[in-house]
Amino acid sequence: MVPSQPALLDPWEVLLTGPLPEVVRVGLAVPLSGPLAMTAPSALDLAGLAADEINAVGGASGRPVELVAVDSGRPPAVVAAEAAMLHRAGAFDLLVGFHTSDVHRALEKALPPDARYVFTPPHEGGRGRPGVVRLGASPLEQHAAAVAWLVMHRRARRWVLLGTNYVWPRAVHRAARRVLAEVGGEVVGEALVPFGPGDPGALLDLVRHSRADAVLLSLVGRDLVAFNREFTRAGLDRRVVRLSGALEENGLYALGGDATGGLFACMPSFAAADSRADEGQLALEERHARRSGPRAPVVCAYARGVYDGVRVAAALADGRPVRAGRSVPRLARADGLAFRELTGTL
Repeated sequence: MVPSQPALLDPWEVLLTGPLPEVVRVGLAVPLSGPLAMTAPSALDLAGLAADEINAVGGASGRPVELVAVDSGRPPAVVAAEAAMLHRAGAFDLLVGFHTSDVHRALEKALPPDARYVFTPPHEGGRGRPGVVRLGASPLEQHAAAVAWLVMHRRARRWVLLGTNYVWPRAVHRAARRVLAEVGGEVVGEALVPFGPGDPGALLDLVRHSRADAVLLSLVGRDLVAFNREFTRAGLDRRVVRLSGALEENGLYALGGDATGGLFACMPSFAAADSRADEGQLALEERHARRSGPRAPVVCAYARGVYDGVRVAAALADGRPVRAGRSVPRLARADGLAFRELTGTL
């Protein structure tokens, strides 16, 4: 039997009750809509697991932790304005955010200076605002070793950079240009496109006509899935290597997996990794399965970040100092519906 799970609180209902000093309310900004929405079930499940585990050992300073939902899949200005209003009204004490970096930037500007905000996915780099803890890697930390490995081991010297036109992909492309210049690769094409599926024809033509060996993909969520599907239909997956800093398990499942050996990911964790996966990741998957049952969503890399983010928020509420650790470079190859991590080769 699946244990009962605490409800995710609606922010507007919370406003009716007002602040409750006997609980710690954590705002959970997760994309319930938009291109990353397919990862929301995983993120919500892992946030609930983190809250359960914190409450099972006494909560934060003896107060139970409650989660208040904010849809971070909407336009940045909308998310930022709503979150700032909810924080001022006492609907939540701290914010944990999983969303795109344009939303991250908007939230940093809109939240009051004393707000504590934990941003969990890979970030766009640059100086962080006081009060903001970033758990993910910068573009250079996340991509440098993976790009260099592909140049050296897969002879991927001619690169096309494809991404969505917002702050994180632009930062990823700058980092990639720097790394490729250092390791003997070159950029032979680049395109930044709006959010939304669009027509991939021009992007596929760019890959073909540039005679690229590799494509760096900084599309996210459903846009990344849609492009990879068309890439495979065009037959380019057989000869052109792809590397993504946003491909996680939900996206791999949506693709139906990959059998070419040429689809790589450099996310911070891989739930479906082989026997070399770290014990902490495997133990987390087991606890999640016990809590949510055999049909639980996968523990994807984004969800793992949200789990860590809720625990960091509880530590901040407890008055404990928190510093984000430096991310270890990761690289995995898609193998069917699983990731095979290339541990020890970066």
